[in-house]
Amino acid sequence: MSKLTFSVNGTNKNETRLDVEARQFSIVVDEPAQLNGTDAGANPVEYILAGYAGCLNVVAHIVAKELGFTIHKLSVEVSGDINPARFLGLSNDERAGFQGIKVKLDLDSDADQATIEKWIEVVENRCPVNDNLANPTPVSISLGQRVSLN
Repeated sequence: MSKLTFSVNGTNKNETRLDVEARQFSIVVDEPAQLNGTDAGANPVEYILAGYAGCLNVVAHIVAKELGFTIHKLSVEVSGDINPARFLGLSNDERAGFQGIKVKLDLDSDADQATIEKWIEVVENRCPVNDNLANPTPVSISLGQRVSLN
């Protein structure tokens, strides 16, 4: 199967707000008031958690079908702790990102315990967002067009 490329494009509206286009969807990224934002949308790390939850949901249903059971209801709760000191330039003692992420799945299904344990193992292994969060992913940042008013 050939690779798929996903991309987003964003334009800042102020110091904390970025309006992003993802395919035909508009996403507002902003910070809460306690981080000097205008609270016009979820913040970047909340979108990471939401993306993780959404990916787990999709993979969970695919794998359940493959294992031959029905998911009647699935709730996905994802949380993570961040110390904002590095992000705010106050300290370099801790990393800027999540210090850990916890996932809680509440599942209503017709599967037995052994099947559910296998299901969780396969979902964790096949979820692309889980893979990105659990393993180093090469990232490169480059400067494109630079506009100067002088």
